[in-house]
Amino acid sequence: MSEKNASLKIENERSFPQDRATLFAAASDPSKLALWWGPHGFENEITAFDFRPGGHWRIVMTTSDGNAFDNHWTFLEIEEGQLIRTRHHLPVHDFVLEMRFEDHAGGSRIVWIMEFEPTEENQAMARFLKAANDQNLERLEQFLEGEDR
Repeated sequence: MSEKNASLKIENERSFPQDRATLFAAASDPSKLALWWGPHGFENEITAFDFRPGGHWRIVMTTSDGNAFDNHWTFLEIEEGQLIRTRHHLPVHDFVLEMRFEDHAGGSRIVWIMEFEPTEENQAMARFLKAANDQNLERLEQFLEGEDR
């Protein structure tokens, strides 16, 4: 995103009873990430995951009706246990995703911020993406609940 231009930001957050290290591990371990990533109805195959600044992440997200979407990301910034900042590349949508991991009463919290160029298309998508991000965080919550059992 250009530093000079105002950007379109979509922000979601959710609190979890698990500690921050557990939450961070769910987002930084590809075997865990594949189990919860994306809105409801998606299955994932992670084909590359070089978890370091400049490293690439490739994930194929497949809908329940068989449509597959190949996604390419580049990790921009990683702070162990605190931050993952990554860029999603075209052809689908070009944006930066920042996941902040924070201590929170009785557990932890994730703050999820997507930053787009403020185009008409991106503004039209913003409402859909906020709901899709909520679904993504619901899937993360269900995954973590299952891990605790």
